Amino acid sequence: MTVGVVATVLGLAACSSNGAQGPAQPTQTEQKVSPAAVTKPAKVTQIPGDTAQNVSPADPVQVTVADGALTDVHLVNDQGREVTGLVAPDKHTWTATESLGYGHSYTWSGTALGSDGKQVPLSGTFHTLTPARQISAQINIADNDTVGVAEPIVLTFSAPVQDKASVERALTVQSTNAAPGSWAWLDDKTLHYRTKDYWPANTKVTLLAKLYGTSFGNGAYGAEDMSLNFTVGRSLVMRGNTQTHHLQIFQDGNMIADYPASYGLDSDPGRVTNSGTHIVMSKSATYSMSNPKYHYENVVVPWAVRISNNGEFIHGYAPSIWAQGNTNVSHGCVNLAPANAQIVYNEVLPGDPVEITGSTQQLGPEDGDYYDWAVGWDQWVAKSALHG
Repeated sequence: MTVGVVATVLGLAACSSNGAQGPAQPTQTEQKVSPAAVTKPAKVTQIPGDTAQNVSPADPVQVTVADGALTDVHLVNDQGREVTGLVAPDKHTWTATESLGYGHSYTWSGTALGSDGKQVPLSGTFHTLTPARQISAQINIADNDTVGVAEPIVLTFSAPVQDKASVERALTVQSTNAAPGSWAWLDDKTLHYRTKDYWPANTKVTLLAKLYGTSFGNGAYGAEDMSLNFTVGRSLVMRGNTQTHHLQIFQDGNMIADYPASYGLDSDPGRVTNSGTHIVMSKSATYSMSNPKYHYENVVVPWAVRISNNGEFIHGYAPSIWAQGNTNVSHGCVNLAPANAQIVYNEVLPGDPVEITGSTQQLGPEDGDYYDWAVGWDQWVAKSALHG
């Protein structure tokens, strides 16, 4: 019967040839090869590859291997200098840890060992680009400086920049406290970074400028990478009203001083103190003031704090004490009693904001480099090559 035949076949399959119970033996079709027995030659990828031309030093430089491991990797330039690099712990990747040079040829050598036990050589030569010219930059803030809450980051380039978007993509600003900001091109050589609102007090900021190997357009490339670390100090804001003739100082939101002041003469547009948010740019214990248009020269004043590039300062001036607190008589500066001016001088940091209201003229581009806070936020963002 059919059932009996099945039982007999099952019984045979379950017994050894001598009748003892034992493990089933796989048939030929059931036998499988262990994964450990599979071997393959190493598959090596070199970036840049052999014969690559006009490679930017900003591009990645790397060797990777599949189905094997790197044994040794060497990358040597045409002057015999070896590029330093790092092999990953799993030995599947080697990455250059220094930048390549402009206008050189580089040659790969080394080996990778495949899972088949055979060596695969690394080889090939590529060439880096030669810039038509190199453009450098200067930063307005010194490394590890402490600045005020309105301080912008300013990059001033040695030549006009054509590919502004490429340059912006090479820049990263990081801060320990959230502070949305944007780059803005004020002209072809000047790039400012400003936050939407003032920097939060006691914030640490890092700028990474990966400019080396970055295209500036028309065959120009960046001369070097740059970095900057600085600290935003306490919040100190000065507020002056040309109609009430006072200068008030607020630290961390609390008013700590209220000084009588005399601002620029209201009746002359060339002498008024401009309304708008200025920032402290520099300071001098004494400063010689000259303005041929208004017939004075080498008038030395104490405790001068520059707040714009159009000649506006906060400074001491004893001859105008009679007007301070009631009348505007200066040529655009904020006149204080020398003792009060000295206190301001001692307290301020570059980047502290000076908010002036009440005058007939507004701070703007004609007043020099630092008119950032006179530009509305939407207009500021529109000056970015990436977001405008």
